Amino acid sequence: MIEKYLSQTKFTSQEDFIKNLHINVPDNFNFGYDIVDAWAEKEPNKPALLWTNDKGEHQQYTFADIKRYSDMTASYFQSLGIGRGDMVMLILKRRVEFWFTIVALHKLGATVIPATHLLTKKDIVYRCNAADIKAIVSVGEEVVTKHVLEAMPDCPTVKELISVGPDVPEGFKDFQTGITTAAPFVRPADASHNDDISLMYFTSGTTGEPKMVAHDFTYPLGHIVTASYWHNLNEDSLHLTIADTGWGKAVWGKLYGQWIAGANVFVYDHEKFTPADILHKIEDFHVTSLCAPPTIFRFLIHEDLTKFNLSSLKYCTIAGEALNPAVYESFKELTGIKLMEGFGQTETTLTIATMPWMEPKPGSMGLPNPQYDVDLIDAEGRSVEAGEQGEIVIRTDKGKPLGLFKEYYRDAARTHEAWNNGIYYTGDVAWKDEDGYLWFVGRTDDVIKSSGYRIGPFEVESALMTHSAVMECAITGVPDEIRGQVVKATIVLTPAYKELAGDALVKELQNHVKKVTAPYKYPRVIEFVDELPKTISGKIRRVEIRQNDEK
Repeated sequence: MIEKYLSQTKFTSQEDFIKNLHINVPDNFNFGYDIVDAWAEKEPNKPALLWTNDKGEHQQYTFADIKRYSDMTASYFQSLGIGRGDMVMLILKRRVEFWFTIVALHKLGATVIPATHLLTKKDIVYRCNAADIKAIVSVGEEVVTKHVLEAMPDCPTVKELISVGPDVPEGFKDFQTGITTAAPFVRPADASHNDDISLMYFTSGTTGEPKMVAHDFTYPLGHIVTASYWHNLNEDSLHLTIADTGWGKAVWGKLYGQWIAGANVFVYDHEKFTPADILHKIEDFHVTSLCAPPTIFRFLIHEDLTKFNLSSLKYCTIAGEALNPAVYESFKELTGIKLMEGFGQTETTLTIATMPWMEPKPGSMGLPNPQYDVDLIDAEGRSVEAGEQGEIVIRTDKGKPLGLFKEYYRDAARTHEAWNNGIYYTGDVAWKDEDGYLWFVGRTDDVIKSSGYRIGPFEVESALMTHSAVMECAITGVPDEIRGQVVKATIVLTPAYKELAGDALVKELQNHVKKVTAPYKYPRVIEFVDELPKTISGKIRRVEIRQNDEK
């Protein structure tokens, strides 16, 4: 399948890759028809998705299965009036229905909005109204259902609530009954155009509410490099990317590029991450390729790996936060496998990476993906020299690269701020060595990366400010050996609470944040202060807080 989209498929060096990588983009590309259905026609019994859960259940799905189930799902959605351009939010964790549903929505030309199950009522209300969401497809779990139903009175655009079960709550339609009784699917005459919005993620920033990152229908082709070269996959691969389907990493590693390459995607549907369980799954199902954030590998190297037969595992990639070289060395010593680092954003596909033909430098992201014109520039816009720090930018004066986002939906000002005069500013800082390898430094803004999650300070600050004890607060990230960073709250208490500063109040504030916003955002560290450092204009100086923490 990949041969259809690449002029040259095999590369032996970075020079060869830069010179000869060219991805062919057909008119009106649609992942559902041009990849899933094409594989189903060419090799119907080809393995596509091996799903298992923490209850011991497992099922291998072929491309013919995925086509059949996605067609049934598309027909059911058609009967509910869902079609081209409609916004549909998916809260499906790692349930297999995520794959049926996202492919079905692509076939209809609708816009998919994957979301985490950790969203609260407030988060759901904001998303539904910001994007005019028409339908929500979710797991039938008590907490998720509670938050969705609580949000509905404030979400007038939502017309359909659909549950995949196992229990179908009152107020939701039954997904399983709907797809099994649906009429035969009839493909829409004009399903999608390349520049239509196919996929949208809400991603945290340093100020304001989350941004809506919109991708067009060509975006999956941008992940050819992600899967076929960075992940080093082929048609015999069984690939595991550890990510919930609510996060952008899922389509990076559990869908688009993997299926274009013809690989079998491994999905472990579990509630609680346990390192030993992951290792058992790799052993039992003969997983050949693994991608995960550094946090996961930090846990894995503390297991007794001699107890597991990991001989099937041949290749490992790592992204999501900066890789500690000590983790690289420990994992290599224990397994013989080199961790191949990569970098990208919700707004992009893989932007910088260590490819199979490259010798990794532990802690370095690698070299730019030639799909993008990557540069490092200083505050004056000058390209920096080796050894100098600069912001990672993507030059677009010669055209929009395949895989780069379309826009921040309904936010022209934010789009222009990040992408103007032929340059997309990533907001990330790096430096390059004499060989051109790039080394991550940090954000130009204040987004916190904790265990692979991106957490915007404004969201946590807003949650804390709803508690009567909090007069002012500032959220920053502090280094953590396990999670990369953890959220820290620096708080000025109201007069009535000043005498109550202590462990009990810390716990109360942490629990408060967990209730008001997604629980993973709560501050694990809280410091009470008399005042916050500020600029002359009254803005909080988070950089000064971070500097004091480092001291």
